Amino acid sequence: MAALTPAQTQQFDATVPGGGAATWTVDGVAGGNATVGVIGASGLFTPGTAAGSHAIAATSVAYPALSGTAVAAVTNLGGVYTYHNDLARDGANTQEFALTPSTVSAATFGKLFSCSVDGAVYAQPLWVANLVVNGAHHNVVFVATEHDSVYAFDADAIPCTPLWSVSLIDVAHGASSGETPVPDAPTDFLVGQGSGDSSPEVGVTGTPVIDPSSGILYVVSKSVDSSQTVFYQRLHAIDLVTGGEEHASPVVITASYPGIGDGGTSVAFNPGPENQRAALALVNGVVYIAWAAHEDVPPWYGWVMGYSYGAAGFTQVSVFNTAPDTQQAGVWMSGGAPAADANGNLYLVTGNGGFDANASPAPNSDYGDSLLELSATLQLSQYFTPSDQATDANGDKDFGAGGAAVLADLPASSPVSQLILCGGKDGTLYLLNRAMLGGYGDSAAVQKIAFGYPVYATGAYWNSNFYLSGSVGPLSDFVLTPTIPAMTLSAVSSHVYGFGGSSPSVSAAGTANGIVWTLDNANFCIGHATSCGSSVLYAHDAEDIATELWDSGTVAANAAGNAIKFTVPTVANGKVYVGTRGNNTGGAPGSTTVAGELDVYGLLP
Repeated sequence: MAALTPAQTQQFDATVPGGGAATWTVDGVAGGNATVGVIGASGLFTPGTAAGSHAIAATSVAYPALSGTAVAAVTNLGGVYTYHNDLARDGANTQEFALTPSTVSAATFGKLFSCSVDGAVYAQPLWVANLVVNGAHHNVVFVATEHDSVYAFDADAIPCTPLWSVSLIDVAHGASSGETPVPDAPTDFLVGQGSGDSSPEVGVTGTPVIDPSSGILYVVSKSVDSSQTVFYQRLHAIDLVTGGEEHASPVVITASYPGIGDGGTSVAFNPGPENQRAALALVNGVVYIAWAAHEDVPPWYGWVMGYSYGAAGFTQVSVFNTAPDTQQAGVWMSGGAPAADANGNLYLVTGNGGFDANASPAPNSDYGDSLLELSATLQLSQYFTPSDQATDANGDKDFGAGGAAVLADLPASSPVSQLILCGGKDGTLYLLNRAMLGGYGDSAAVQKIAFGYPVYATGAYWNSNFYLSGSVGPLSDFVLTPTIPAMTLSAVSSHVYGFGGSSPSVSAAGTANGIVWTLDNANFCIGHATSCGSSVLYAHDAEDIATELWDSGTVAANAAGNAIKFTVPTVANGKVYVGTRGNNTGGAPGSTTVAGELDVYGLLP
């Protein structure tokens, strides 16, 4: 099996008993053609225009009864440009033809290589096909680290092949001399309360986003000056080919918003306590960024900002504060990104904080523990707030610990055709009508599901199945019945995930050959983790998740680096990419030999 993008070629070799030449066919066509792909007399295969699995056959010229076959799996996936694959945040790559339930097994699948980086990889790796770097085509995987660096690696080369790497806090990328990532170890911290939840440092936390049309990667860095008194957060526009800063980039992030939370008439964005944990979103040319707290140390706010980028550089086009009068209500979603529908409306979930949106008179602009729909200009359109909001806020049961997944629109004949699903730490899932979120109270929900496990994840949706693992619970599969509509639990995994559960990713060939990929990151080494150890990658049959196809914990050679909570696997072109903290256990940068690591899994040679 060879996994290929259209710009790649594959050399097939045929050993003919007794010697002699072989004739080559692609899908039964001698020499192939422009559609299925072309193969020469030497066995060199060049993909055609048709994506999918193609049968390569070599037949002895002298003895036509002797033949051999192989498969070329050609994907038309252009890239994984954003957190959880798309704006719906469904986590599904439906253009994967090499990884199937029959090809992923202990005998055929495993760890291929690792790439060392300079810090922990909290952000989901992003992937772009057929990028020309240094004059040659490469599939490229992009990795951002907490040491404020971005790396570009050849996504397929064994051993690991770096294409470029850059520091976002050097002078060439807009920083002043002496800036460093922000220390966050329990014995040396400038943010949080010393729990070290991002130990040993804070740099790039939120997953970047790529604009394929312009060839730009957008990413937010966090740093502190040499005196450790002045904090910076910057939005960068990075050239995918060189790693260089684009024109008039970066921009230092600042903002203000009307509110009395700071005891005045407006609230100012403070780059020190604000944690840029949520992944970035790119919707209709606008980059949206969200913030929450570091370890719930006040004061903090849930900020959302929109920036456009053009010839003059960055322009801040919109700002929203989720609780400008009562503070808190952060947008973190365990690293998830704001979702968006076809009309460009944004959906995000807030954490613990004040709620007074249904109060009269003003102030009534505070939306703690709520799902918000925001317009493209970040105007609040509608919201949903569960009935137990006050209990959630008082008991640290963030509704916004999980992200929101926009489910595929149903036929107009369905009672509710536009759905969204979300849930948080209190273990309840809400299936909601996007056309009418309903405001305050559970009665507005289309369905309230007693999931039973705290949610620190964004679920994946494929083929009417919604996959999610709660904290200290199994991977669950809920099937959507559109005519009701309602979700029904259909299967659970035998493996029980540790703290944090898992945000699944799905690979499939359209509606066939689905695999649910998950990471068990319970041994994440720092903060309130009970242990330190490898991130464990699991593959489940999407048709029956009780069937485990493979996991990286059974063979020592497949072990990943040390785990990072809430991280998400990226699946593309026959490979799975996992970000880790290498062999670092939370100690100071440089205290171990590998400060961070990208682990790459795929079909074995």
